[in-house]
Amino acid sequence: MRVIAGEFRRRVLKTLPGLSTRPTPDRLREALFNILAPRIEGVEFIDAYAGTGAVGIEALSRGARRVIFIESNRAAVDVIRQNLALLGIEKRAEVFTSKAVPVLARKSADILFLDPPYELEPEYSAALSVAQAGLVLVQHSARLVLQEEYGRLKRVRELKQGDNAISFYESW
Repeated sequence: MRVIAGEFRRRVLKTLPGLSTRPTPDRLREALFNILAPRIEGVEFIDAYAGTGAVGIEALSRGARRVIFIESNRAAVDVIRQNLALLGIEKRAEVFTSKAVPVLARKSADILFLDPPYELEPEYSAALSVAQAGLVLVQHSARLVLQEEYGRLKRVRELKQGDNAISFYESW
């Protein structure tokens, strides 16, 4: 896995062996950040269900001021910390070893990226019900139909690539 663009372009990131995490494919990450380009500079970003931290690190590489990583798998948290240290950006990040929903209930950001394990469908509603961000991005299976609205969040766009989709929700 590599950083696609920005300050850390082409830098290789450590990953977890096996299938315990499902990294966001490079093409989907590239398409997502091309859409976010005009909005990413200087923002607070949350990468929830972060896995190896590739999405949050991509946000830092492209100009996000600070990223909060939330991941419950301790081995994945170790990889996130190693990747941050490898790039020398530990001070621009905060890492929580925790289930996502309790942290999301007390943290806010300009942009929130949610990527729960696809098989844990109830996590989507739980996370979206407590999300505190102007823009919430939800990666999900293209077969999963999410609601158009969750509280004050309304879906404004959907990006599909193969079996993956990202739904864009904005606060109103």
